[in-house]
Amino acid sequence: MQVLQAGRFKLILLEIDAATISAVAQQAGFEARIKETAVAMTVDLMAPKEVPVLLFDAADPANLGWFSRCQFYVDGRSGMVMQTPIQVGNRRDRSGRNLAHSLRVRIAKELPATFRLPGRQALTEQVFYMMFNNFLQALTKTGVAVCGGSAVVPLAGRTEAPGARN
Repeated sequence: MQVLQAGRFKLILLEIDAATISAVAQQAGFEARIKETAVAMTVDLMAPKEVPVLLFDAADPANLGWFSRCQFYVDGRSGMVMQTPIQVGNRRDRSGRNLAHSLRVRIAKELPATFRLPGRQALTEQVFYMMFNNFLQALTKTGVAVCGGSAVVPLAGRTEAPGARN
């Protein structure tokens, strides 16, 4: 981890290792393809067909049981996983349909110096790897809730909007 001073702005630069991210994803049961730039790392996650990716709509009353067990919540408008440097998005096939067992995850390497995890914990590489592992485990075991918006489409539970009420 490095600290960068740019004028009056201070940034934390995480030195995330692609091999470690790939190993964490493999331990969680995902296949990972990684693309790295100076400011972010993009990870395309693919789960086996028999393992559902539990990304569900938090607004659907049928998902109340999942929502109460969630550790991670996704802002449906931006794709940001709340209080983390992770952003998620749906992967699509050639015809534009969402792939049910696949997600694209973007990990920000540059963060404001004031960035803190829940509980005011500072973010280091080791803490990030543990949090990333917990996020991947949540995607396959307890669920991750999508809250509002339409940029990120849920992959579990009822994925289409309910019909009109009479």
